[in-house]
Amino acid sequence: MKLYDFRHAPNPRIVRICFAEKGIEHTTVQVDLRAGEQYSPAFRAVTPRCTVPVLELDSGTRILDSTAICDYLETLCPEPRLLGANPEQKAVILSWHLWNQAEGIGAAGEWFRNASPLMKDRRRPGLESWGQNELLAKRGQQRCMLYAEQLEQRLQKSAWVGGDGFSLADISALVAVDFAKRMDFEPPAALTQLTQWHARVSARPGSAS
Repeated sequence: MKLYDFRHAPNPRIVRICFAEKGIEHTTVQVDLRAGEQYSPAFRAVTPRCTVPVLELDSGTRILDSTAICDYLETLCPEPRLLGANPEQKAVILSWHLWNQAEGIGAAGEWFRNASPLMKDRRRPGLESWGQNELLAKRGQQRCMLYAEQLEQRLQKSAWVGGDGFSLADISALVAVDFAKRMDFEPPAALTQLTQWHARVSARPGSAS
């Protein structure tokens, strides 16, 4: 298997942590998003979306979405389980994972794409040029705070985001929080459960991936 990756992007990190947790061997191709390699003819032949991650199987099949890649890895290597042991657990974990992507990574991404000089004219992924919007940057920042507060509420009820144990929902939540931290967002000290959970998950060897 070959993973098209970029070390600084959030969604590929989710996949890397899944690979690390499961100990699955693979090769990696770094696509330098900062240099615009995602828009090159060579990478557009891999995916017209111009985004990472992409997992290319030995058969030549390509999987173009981080959630789909993680689901494939779970099926390929069920242990350790990251998507639960039964349909109910999987549904709960996926619901929290998708929330993390939309409201956590999505919020930080909105802030980043509209505020960082690195993303000038790249407010949206893809070939089209989209100018930055200061109001969207501010909204993304506010959404990061709301996400942190809601994640704290979840962690007050459950030691793990997805339920009884570490799962894909914890991986994507960690990536969301760390992505926001790159924009100098720091969860308030009053969010004690979030702080403790973040330290616990960050300490896992796979989280360094």
